[in-house]
Amino acid sequence: MTLAARRTVFTMTALALGLTAGTAALAQSHGDLHRAVGAAILSDIASDRQAERDAKRQPYVSPGSGYGSIATAHGARDACAQKALAQAGAGAKIIGTPSANSMATGWEVEGMVAPATDSSVPFVCSVRNGSVTGILLRRDE
Repeated sequence: MTLAARRTVFTMTALALGLTAGTAALAQSHGDLHRAVGAAILSDIASDRQAERDAKRQPYVSPGSGYGSIATAHGARDACAQKALAQAGAGAKIIGTPSANSMATGWEVEGMVAPATDSSVPFVCSVRNGSVTGILLRRDE
């Protein structure tokens, strides 16, 4: 049972118990009950739609997982440079300054890395929702 369904059942149960246990001073008319149930249903529909919109805006985020610590283009460049150096091996160095292009959920970083035993190699790195999600060293270009 989804969270929205549980909330709806809870709301309806609470409304029903409140109506049956009430005294004359707390009694509600049939119209009030209809409005309260209608409002509860509309509230659940609105929260479900908002959750769907949030999921479309941030498709790579698991509910409750939060974000990584990368929040700027400079941070994305630094994190990707470190990943490129790690993949290129000991003695590798970054050539120039990698460029970071903004995307909907993060950045795409491109740059050059020079492994100790090879000529320079271009790399592409993706940062999504604050974390490095992939890196590719293009050794065959």
